[in-house]
Amino acid sequence: MPKRENISMSVIRRLPRYYRSLLHLQKEGVMRISSTELSRELGLTASQIRQDLNCFGGFGQQGYGYMVGPLAQEIGHILGVSHQYPTVLFGAGNLGRAIAARMEFEELGFSLLGIFDNAPQKIGTVIRGLEVRDVATFRAFYEQKHPVMAILCTPRTAVEGILDVLYPLGVRNYWNFTHYDISKRYPDTVVENVHLNDSLLTLCYQIHNPPVPEKKHDKKEK
Repeated sequence: MPKRENISMSVIRRLPRYYRSLLHLQKEGVMRISSTELSRELGLTASQIRQDLNCFGGFGQQGYGYMVGPLAQEIGHILGVSHQYPTVLFGAGNLGRAIAARMEFEELGFSLLGIFDNAPQKIGTVIRGLEVRDVATFRAFYEQKHPVMAILCTPRTAVEGILDVLYPLGVRNYWNFTHYDISKRYPDTVVENVHLNDSLLTLCYQIHNPPVPEKKHDKKEK
């Protein structure tokens, strides 16, 4: 398999789309699919799909297509969904509670072990069967559970203090819902930033600037 650094991030970001679509097709009872049929499912070109999958060795046969189940399993292996990385979440507000309660962590490669907050009214409440703990107790929790990934759903102003605890303990991976630039402060971290405001603003732009419909050519024109 090619080294990760030789694969573009654009390809990596398309892998979850392939994985999700293939799992759906598998549930629908589809056994085999061509790159052309898969392209219609994903809104990509067949050529793009073949190029992306060839980055990892290629999994189809010319004239035969892809076996849906095995391809989903291979992409899941590439993504690492079987690892169950031990994970903690900081911030038990509305966003943090929703993520903790609704995300299917185990199916996506992670295991949520603990939820932390510093608000007295939130400490002791239960989300997803986990009691919200005081942030001040995290060091002792880390010594027992050794989480490797943290989900940050706190206000931006709280992030530095949390990182002052997490980073020295060895937590280097973050799913970051704050607007704090973690990688600028710690270049050796792995960070996936989620900016919900940016996504909504992008939608706002597209509504404000709708695409111009293509003109249909008159077949009688010469």
